[in-house]
Amino acid sequence: MIKILLKNLFSQLCFGAIALLISFNLLTGNALALQVSDIPDLAEIKTLTDQTWVIDDSDVLSASTKSTIISKTEKLAELTGIEVHVVAIRRIDLGQPASEFTAELFDKWFPSEVEKANQVLLFMATEDHRTAIQTGSKVKEVLSDSVANSIADETMLYPARKANYNQSVNEGLARLEAVLRGNPDPGAPLLAVEETETSNYATREETEASSSNVVVIILLVLATLLPMATYYWLQSQP
Repeated sequence: MIKILLKNLFSQLCFGAIALLISFNLLTGNALALQVSDIPDLAEIKTLTDQTWVIDDSDVLSASTKSTIISKTEKLAELTGIEVHVVAIRRIDLGQPASEFTAELFDKWFPSEVEKANQVLLFMATEDHRTAIQTGSKVKEVLSDSVANSIADETMLYPARKANYNQSVNEGLARLEAVLRGNPDPGAPLLAVEETETSNYATREETEASSSNVVVIILLVLATLLPMATYYWLQSQP
C-alpha cells in the first residue's frame, strides 16, 4: 500500500515539474508581449479615439505630452504633407528587434508604397526600454536613414532607458520636426552620444533574458533530479 502511494507521489512530482516549467514559460515569455496582429488598423483606431497621431497603449505619456504631439503632428502634416504617428506600448517579444516590430506595424498600417511614402512611425516599448523609427520613401528625401536612426537610438533611447518616457517622445519629435521642416539637424543630445559610445552595461531586456535563463536551468535541474531521486528511493524500498 505504501509503495503504491509513493509511486503516485512520484507521478505527481513528474507532472508537477512539467506544469511548473509550462507556467514559468507563460509568465516570463510572451504572455505580456504585444504582437503586431493585436494592434487595430488605423481606421479602427481613429474611430475609437478620433485621432491617430499618438497611440499610448503603455499609458505612460502625460496629457500634456499627448496634446503636444497632436498639435505638432497636425501642423507638420499641414505644412509638409508628412504624417508622424507616435506609438508607445508596454512590451514586445524580447526575441524580436524593435525595428522589426516597427517595420511590421508600418506594413500593416500602410500596405502599399504609395501609402507609406509620406508616413513616419515613431515607436517605443516602455517596459523593454526600446525605441525605433520607420519612414516612407518621400520622407527619406528630407530625412536620411542615419539621422532617423539617431533620433530613435540616441535622442529617444537615452531618456527611455531611464524611464523618462515623456522626455524621450518630446525630444525625439522635436528633432524630427526640425529636420522635416527643412531646418538643420540639431543632432543628438551630448549625453546620449556619450552613453552610446561608453555604455558597457546590460540593457534591461538582456538582464531579464539572462535571469530567465538561470531560473529555467534551475527548474530543469529540479525537474530532472527530484523524480530520479524519488524513483531510486522507491526501488530501494522492500
